[in-house]
Amino acid sequence: MSETHETVRQETDDRDITFSDFQRLIRKMYFEKDVARGVEGTFMWLVAELGELAEALRSGTAEEKAEEFADVVAWLTTIANVSNVDLTAAIRKKYGQGCPGCGRFVCVCPDAGKP
Repeated sequence: MSETHETVRQETDDRDITFSDFQRLIRKMYFEKDVARGVEGTFMWLVAELGELAEALRSGTAEEKAEEFADVVAWLTTIANVSNVDLTAAIRKKYGQGCPGCGRFVCVCPDAGKP
């Protein structure tokens, strides 16, 4: 096992992984390939993974659903990396003070509206 592989493994073994940890992990593993593919190409992979998640939600096992959710989050994170977006900061800014619509931590927005 390479030193880089072992370092990544040590960073994620036996502990919770935050969004920041995950974004750094995805960057270490895939950034060069992701930048070469670009946002558009990477977005197409995300769309494909969303299709696989939809299928798993319809008829997949719990394990298949979990794998597809992980894939969707990974491809979304890849796009954030290529676009230079810090997901933790973006999530904190948008949702850290509650629902963006009503401002509450338990949303009371009408069901017909977004969010």
